[in-house]
Amino acid sequence: MLPVLLKKRGHGTSLASLLLGSMIVFALLLAACNSSSAPSAAPTPITPGVLTVGSDTTYPPQEYIDPKANKAAGFDVDLITAIAQHMGLQAHIVTTRFDTILDDLVAKHFDVVISAVSITPERQQQVDFTPYLTAGESLLVQEGNPKHIASTDDLCGLSVGVQSGTLEQGVLQSSSDNCQEQDKPAITIIALQDQTAVIQLLAQNRVAATYQDSPVTDYYVQQHPNQFAVGSSVVFSGPEGIAVRKDDASMLSAIQTAYNQVKAAGTYHQLILKWGLTNEELTAIDRRLNYA
Repeated sequence: MLPVLLKKRGHGTSLASLLLGSMIVFALLLAACNSSSAPSAAPTPITPGVLTVGSDTTYPPQEYIDPKANKAAGFDVDLITAIAQHMGLQAHIVTTRFDTILDDLVAKHFDVVISAVSITPERQQQVDFTPYLTAGESLLVQEGNPKHIASTDDLCGLSVGVQSGTLEQGVLQSSSDNCQEQDKPAITIIALQDQTAVIQLLAQNRVAATYQDSPVTDYYVQQHPNQFAVGSSVVFSGPEGIAVRKDDASMLSAIQTAYNQVKAAGTYHQLILKWGLTNEELTAIDRRLNYA
């Protein structure tokens, strides 16, 4: 049995208050960016002096709840903490559901999101991104791969676990449709909000495989080599990004500046090594893509 790794991933404001809040925000961001440019309109942060970060903390090794410390940990958590420090702010991680995480960001429940969010054209219509990692998708299966699964094409007629609201869920649905077009049985897709619960499905033999970001697959294989194995090569590799509201240009600039400072200081690479994400390290950005 897989051990439990994680704990259970306004109106009426006065004009004076709004102006004061805007002045505080601009002062913080100006110091972080070290820029003399004029401020753009930016929402008031949840708490002055704090960078409030939305994250689905059920997705190791990028974000999860450390059961010993009972607080958020992982590569993403370490990175956004370092970024916040360069901005002169303290990072506060707010655990939230992945399938609503960008909607919650737009609704100003937090300032930014870091949660293994793949950058897609659809998501770029909703928020702006600072790319920080590259990752693909892969299948996790039982050790020994008893079903001989090599790709999503081999999943017809099988039960597969996936986190709801992810790109992987959409890929599985497309694969299931392809199965039926070939007169094969559909894939039984079990979508859960918590990635840890998804992995438990495989540990309990309730599914033949799970489908998730490649760093997550690799993490569970490393943690439980006698229980799990990689069931497919990495596919659909692409950038993941820190998300910021489209009306928050000052925050986007501050995040980008602080991220570049973290990389220049060597902290980014140190965190890559700490969390075993050398295959996912973002060394260059494809300038053909418009992230903002």
